[in-house]
Amino acid sequence: MTQTMTETIYASVTHNISQNTKNAKTKAVLNQAVADLSKAASIVHQIHWYMRGAGFFYLHPKMDELMDGLNANLDEISERLITIGGAPFSTLKEFDENSKLEETAGSFDKTMDENLARLVEVYTYLTALYQVGLDVTDEEGDAPSNDIFTAAKSDAEKTIWMLQAERGQAPGLK
Repeated sequence: MTQTMTETIYASVTHNISQNTKNAKTKAVLNQAVADLSKAASIVHQIHWYMRGAGFFYLHPKMDELMDGLNANLDEISERLITIGGAPFSTLKEFDENSKLEETAGSFDKTMDENLARLVEVYTYLTALYQVGLDVTDEEGDAPSNDIFTAAKSDAEKTIWMLQAERGQAPGLK
C-alpha cells in the first residue's frame, strides 16, 4: 500500500462532501467500502470459478472463505452506514459505478499465481480504503465505525500475508 493510493482514495471519497452534514465523510467512505466490497466479492467469485492448476484442491474452497469474509464485512459496514443515517449502495449498477476496483473477463488461461496476484491487488486496495476509513472516522470522531475499519484492515492484511506466502513472497505491507 502506498501513501499515494491512500491519498487518491481519500480525495475521491471526500471531493463532493458538504461539511454541513454530520459524519458526511464517514458515510461516504462507508458507502465506498460497500461498493468496493461488493466488487471484491465478485472478483473472488470469478477466480473461484475460473481457477485451474496446482493448488486447486486447497485454494478452491479457500475462495469460499474469502467471499464469506468479504460479505461479512460488507454486511457490517452497510448496517453501520444505515445506523448513522446513511443509505448503502444496493444495486449492481451502483456498485459498478462507484467501485474503484476494475473487473476483467474470466479466463481459464490464468495461472494460479496470476489469480493469487490479482487477489493481492484487490486486498491491497481494500487495505488502503480501510486506512482512509480509519483517518476519516478518527477525524469525525466515530469510534464504532473506526473499530469496524480497524478489524477489516487487520483481516485484509492477514489475507495479503497468507496469499503472498502461498506465492512464496513476503507480504509487502508498509
